[in-house]
Amino acid sequence: MPRSKKRSSRGGQHGSVQPFSDEDASIETLSHSSSFSDAMSVADEGGEAVEETAQEDLQYKLKVFIDSTVDKSAKTRQGALDGLKAAMATRILYEFISDRRMTITDSIERCLKKGKGQEQCAAASLACLLCIQLGSGIESEDVFKTLKPIFKNILLDGAANIQARQACATSLGLCTLVAEDDILDVYATMESFESLFMRSYVKEDGSRPSLNPQTTLLHTNALLSWALLLTICTGSQVKAVTHKHLPKLPRLLENDDVNMRIAAGETIALLFELARDMDPEFEYDDWEPLCDKLNSLATDCNKHRAKTDKRKQRSVFRDVLKAVEERDFQTETIRFSTERMTIDSWVRKRTYDAFREFVGSGMNYHLQANEFIRDVFELGPPMLVDAATLKSMKISRFERHLCNAAAFKARTKARNKFRDKRIDVGEF
Repeated sequence: MPRSKKRSSRGGQHGSVQPFSDEDASIETLSHSSSFSDAMSVADEGGEAVEETAQEDLQYKLKVFIDSTVDKSAKTRQGALDGLKAAMATRILYEFISDRRMTITDSIERCLKKGKGQEQCAAASLACLLCIQLGSGIESEDVFKTLKPIFKNILLDGAANIQARQACATSLGLCTLVAEDDILDVYATMESFESLFMRSYVKEDGSRPSLNPQTTLLHTNALLSWALLLTICTGSQVKAVTHKHLPKLPRLLENDDVNMRIAAGETIALLFELARDMDPEFEYDDWEPLCDKLNSLATDCNKHRAKTDKRKQRSVFRDVLKAVEERDFQTETIRFSTERMTIDSWVRKRTYDAFREFVGSGMNYHLQANEFIRDVFELGPPMLVDAATLKSMKISRFERHLCNAAAFKARTKARNKFRDKRIDVGEF
């Protein structure tokens, strides 16, 4: 499609962009699966004419957002980026976006290069959502080839805005997973991440580096993206990585930052899982000291740490300890529409967490309707559910209220019982 057709005419009315609202999010449009619940509710209320009007309204608003990403006002550009992010996170827009992908890519590139701080962060997130919408293939590859050098330049530039570097660390990881077409380039990107988070490793003399919280967050994001790409590495690469990093990663468990400790713990569990998948007899020389350290974090009662941090840490490290010590994984079931998906491995968990970070509350919808994400999690083609089935599945508001009330009452009784006995129950 010629570039002239990708953009509607700009005018003064686009100078102030309204964020994508909850009301907009209720309009189901441009979906591959128009028979899903939102689309059916529109059809039930007003028929095809209403649905077409809703589609036209949303398309117009999205075109305004796209045009406004090149506005002179930073506030307007920020609002446009946020509007596009909200739309892509909560619905399937492949057909609309596919025709305009290079226009959107140009806008993202411009905002990353010329924007500052929050605008760069929003542009980096939008790049991920764009790749998620397009899925793996030549379209997302073209987008990523344009943006990858910019991501890396910002990521490795010590003088760049630290929030922008943090955002690029996360976005570069997921975009590489979705759109990188050469495994050697995947390894090169992993080395870029290594060059960052290894700076948090304990030094040869045993001392820990002194880093500010923002730099630690950058290293944490780099470690998580590195772990994400580890899930698609070949066996020989996993073996090399395990040999290089497993002896050093446990020292990150001593980091002052709870998020770095958790990221390190989950990465260690992932490495053990991958190594044991290749070699069931895999052994780690410092296995017992590692288990002692994990157990200490799983039962941490350090009074100098915030309660929320301790609860979060104990919960995670109980699972990490089981993974390392017992080769066990605490499975989690994700329910969406009439389907369910089981998170039954650290590989699957790291992948799920990475996608959820960008689509947020729209994750269940993408699991239901996004062909690419369904393919990643081996869910098969999207299922079409008729209106009668959906209606039969719905619980009435009164029944839901009774269920919630009963659950609240039972939870309160249990808490009071434990409080009376002065028992430290950890996390509920």
